[in-house]
Amino acid sequence: MTPPRDPAMARYFLIVAARMLPVAGALFGLVILGRAVALADRILGVAIVVAALAVMATLPRALARRWRTPPAP
Repeated sequence: MTPPRDPAMARYFLIVAARMLPVAGALFGLVILGRAVALADRILGVAIVVAALAVMATLPRALARRWRTPPAP
C-alpha cells in the first residue's frame, strides 16, 4: 500500500509549471515575431508575448494566494 501524497508537493509542482509554461509561450511568440513577414504575423507574435507575460505575472501569485494556509485563530 502506498503512503498518502502530500498535497503541498503537488501544489508546488503546479506553481512551478505555472511559472515555466508562460516562459515557453513567450519564447514561442518571440519566434513567431522573429520570423514574421506580414503585419498579421507580427501582431500575433506580440499578442502571444504580451499574453504570456501577463500570465507569468499573475497566475503563480494567484495560485499561491488561493492555496495559502488560513491564519490560526
